[in-house]
Amino acid sequence: MPGDESSSFEEIPNFEKRKAEHIEYALSQESQSFVKTTFDDVALVHEALPEINFADIKLNDTDPKALFTSPFFVASMTAGHADGEAINDRLASACQESGWAMGVGSQRRELFDESEKKRWQLIRKKYPDVQLLSNIGLSQVIHTPVDKLKDLLDSIDAAALMVHTNPLQEALQVEGTPNFKGGMKALEKLCTDLDRPVILKETGCGFSKITLKQINDIGLFAVDLSGSGGTHWGRVEGMRAGADSPQQLAAKAFANWGISTVDSLLYASHVKVNYRLWASGGIRNGLDAAKCFALGAKKVSFARKALEKAVVSADAVYQFMQQMEYELKIAMFCTGSKNFSKLQQIGNVANYPHLTRDINV
Repeated sequence: MPGDESSSFEEIPNFEKRKAEHIEYALSQESQSFVKTTFDDVALVHEALPEINFADIKLNDTDPKALFTSPFFVASMTAGHADGEAINDRLASACQESGWAMGVGSQRRELFDESEKKRWQLIRKKYPDVQLLSNIGLSQVIHTPVDKLKDLLDSIDAAALMVHTNPLQEALQVEGTPNFKGGMKALEKLCTDLDRPVILKETGCGFSKITLKQINDIGLFAVDLSGSGGTHWGRVEGMRAGADSPQQLAAKAFANWGISTVDSLLYASHVKVNYRLWASGGIRNGLDAAKCFALGAKKVSFARKALEKAVVSADAVYQFMQQMEYELKIAMFCTGSKNFSKLQQIGNVANYPHLTRDINV
């Protein structure tokens, strides 16, 4: 899963076992966090006379610099183990049919195992029209030459590189590498030297106002806020660590650690960021997604919701995608938003002043 960045000296069987455990625990209810500020706190303004036809609503992103036109994409999830192949094949199949982009699972293993590239290359060959986003951890970016990172993108013809940052997970993971010193400088160099866009992504703990300011001028294309409210990787690592281990005990203490997706979006709106805002983390349906767009998000992604369907079939994933688009269209119709430029307005959030007062931004 996204934050699985261990030492390159880890034995491959252990690496694969850890990846498989991440899938198992991520699908359990015990791994889900519950935060005070949720999407239920956000109220969109209902328009009784929308003056549009439902069939005329357009979901496409008209920004000429957008990486893909769909408002939705599948978040980076899993790679590096045999069970991941079937899951990723189903996700890619549904993405090709729906037009959604797809973040690939962590490519960390490819840095020390050349044979691992073949898994994603097969996906790319089988589904040539899917817009793929490469994925690597910040702790690897710090110590890996840009040319080697570029090879990860070239191997799958990726449109951009997603760099995930996951300090809580790394601190709690038995095999973790909680080494983030120099991360800001490494990100800035990557944005300068890489020939494709760079997206910084949390893995379920969100972004503070201070951090959003700090990264405002380093050249990022987008920031995926990935706030708390969905799968909590601190909980997952605690579940993996074993009974009464220091990691498990600490995971209980940090079980609800993080900043919600809603609060992260609100912080970003007051920073006036130079990068695009993408949203993920605890988004349950198309209405939650609509609230993200109204609060300033340009893209929304799903992980666990898509994973639940991917363990069943590609058709189950596709039906889920269609449902999310349908629900988003309903929210747009009932706010009188024929397109995203209309939906993406703070005026659509009825209680925006109350929300910003509550988090003191």
